[in-house]
Amino acid sequence: MPDALRYAAIMLAAGIGIPVLAALNAQLGGRIGSPAVAAVVLFCVALGGAVAAMMVTTGPSPIARLPGQPWYLFLAGLFVAFYVLSVTFIAPRFGVGNAIFFVLLGQMISAAAIDQFGLFGAAIRPLTLMRGAGIGFMCLGLFLIQKA
Repeated sequence: MPDALRYAAIMLAAGIGIPVLAALNAQLGGRIGSPAVAAVVLFCVALGGAVAAMMVTTGPSPIARLPGQPWYLFLAGLFVAFYVLSVTFIAPRFGVGNAIFFVLLGQMISAAAIDQFGLFGAAIRPLTLMRGAGIGFMCLGLFLIQKA
């Protein structure tokens, strides 16, 4: 299987997992009466999965290089915490589909900006008219899916 196809399949699975994560964690938060506690449980389970993946792939030795990294790279943890907490709290009130619609819309805007300016070391992919139109059609498609 070519790398691009394998990568696309993995990212498709990750995309499928986002609304499932939202629905499951929202349900847990509702059942226990605390979206924050549901998020803590999610992160504990995620930590176990990440540690297992680390041990199977590289082992713990790269941890020694963490102190030399720029502080802002660790903000990713705050972004994922914000996502999980917000979707766990909002999805039961707003609907999983509506919540994910706005998450995807935000992802399209953010990804276009990151690519346009090569932010955070990403490869520069200018926002051409064709790419802009494609992003616009994706957003329109997301909107139509929610309206249908």
